[in-house]
Amino acid sequence: MADENKQEPVLDLLASMTVESLEASSLDTETLMLVRIAALVAVDAPAASYLMNLPAAGEQGIDTDQVQGVLTAVAPIVGAPRVASAVTHMAQALGLAIDLEQAANR
Repeated sequence: MADENKQEPVLDLLASMTVESLEASSLDTETLMLVRIAALVAVDAPAASYLMNLPAAGEQGIDTDQVQGVLTAVAPIVGAPRVASAVTHMAQALGLAIDLEQAANR
């Protein structure tokens, strides 16, 4: 039976899946995060997915140049529209993060 005290069951599930993925992978954490970003581009993930993954990538020391490198690497495979969509979704995620931070500080 599910824990009825959980306030955010979907977010908790996603966080748990992410932790299990990190533990199960043979990749180092930085490479794993770069691969995750590439996968987000490939599936045309929404801004919320980038909001969940880009901060974690930043915590691993991944910078803008590396993210741009991922976009450049996958562009011939996924195409220009997916890369343009990813850039838009990343910018939206940044806007969401700023909005959430401002709301938390009110």
